[in-house]
Amino acid sequence: MQMILTTAEIRAILQGCQQTLRLVQSTTEYRLIQSSPYFSTTNDVYIGDAVNVLGELVEAIDQVEQITQYKEGILND
Repeated sequence: MQMILTTAEIRAILQGCQQTLRLVQSTTEYRLIQSSPYFSTTNDVYIGDAVNVLGELVEAIDQVEQITQYKEGILND
């Protein structure tokens, strides 16, 4: 089954994930886990990196929408 999402829904999901990760990142429990000498990721990434990537994805979506709307405006003139 293929799910169809609008651009607004995709943006909302990504922003929701970003906010959820910020919430997790702000907890004492997570900070304790991350500060453990046993905490390690393959690429040395942290939740903050994921938050930043999600923000960049939302910005890229916004840019595509702006360019698309601009081009559609030119074609309709």
